[in-house]
Amino acid sequence: MTNYQFKIEEIIDKIQSMEVKVVGLQFPEGLKTHATDLAREIEEKTDSLVLISGDPCYGACDLSDKEMEGCVDLLIHFGHTPLPIDQKIPILYIEAHYQLESIQILKKALKYLKDKKKIGLVTTTQHLHLLEDATKILEKSGKKVLMKEGRGTLKGQVLGCNFSSVQDLPVDAFLYLGSGNFHPLGIKLSTQKTVIIADPYLNQVRNIDEFTDKILRIRFARITRASEAEKFGILVSSKEGQFRWDLAKNLKKIITKRGMSAYLIILDEITPQNLMPFMDLDAFVVTACPRIAIDDSKMYEKPLLTPQELEIVLGLRDWEDYEMDEIKY
Repeated sequence: MTNYQFKIEEIIDKIQSMEVKVVGLQFPEGLKTHATDLAREIEEKTDSLVLISGDPCYGACDLSDKEMEGCVDLLIHFGHTPLPIDQKIPILYIEAHYQLESIQILKKALKYLKDKKKIGLVTTTQHLHLLEDATKILEKSGKKVLMKEGRGTLKGQVLGCNFSSVQDLPVDAFLYLGSGNFHPLGIKLSTQKTVIIADPYLNQVRNIDEFTDKILRIRFARITRASEAEKFGILVSSKEGQFRWDLAKNLKKIITKRGMSAYLIILDEITPQNLMPFMDLDAFVVTACPRIAIDDSKMYEKPLLTPQELEIVLGLRDWEDYEMDEIKY
């Protein structure tokens, strides 16, 4: 039995109401193991043929609508909420909420927030349905809980490229419900506030400060190395939700005005293997998903920079003004 809510009845109703002949299914990596079970159930309960996307999927910025256009009548995209981007075919978004056995980890987290009154409560798509119960737990302990919507995000939701829901929120600290460090890192760098992680999977509560210091040391080393670069590759994503062409062109102008070389390179997947033909370049600037330069930097022989890090390299931004790259939807 799965711990995810795939809303199969809603899916069946949508397929039948639209009289869909071929339906596409797209999953992030963590949900792909459920693909064949869901395909079988859909085909058994409807007259539709199912086409499963086997390509990697990094978010709602990475829809397989272009690949499936002309093949399917409806694409069902699991695990993410919609972004304000153009879509080639009808799409049904299924958030695939994860059913946790308990969120009592929040009571443990309160020990880290003793001197904090106003708390910003934050999570990712899979746990949005838990925010109401989480708010009750915190308010019973005397905390005031604040949440807001962001640009293209729901109340209390952050994405790996979008932290607008936490910016300018008048709180003393943020409490992140979920696993991993990248989203809390983004919250920390976007707000400079205390960020506590309540990780129900590891049954662990931790402060993001130590991890933040570690990442900033790594980023400082990459920036220092890139400061000697004379030839830059500016990486552009062909994915609709990551395509920042104007930004890429502007970065090229900025670099060339300083007497250095810059080359625009468009890719669907940014990987060490795909960059191998361009090892004559000294450094790369990523205008695609902001996580690539941060999460995967150890995989690359040459420095990968965010646009903001390039500004530091070129003397247009002080290190003290370091901030996460975000895609402005």
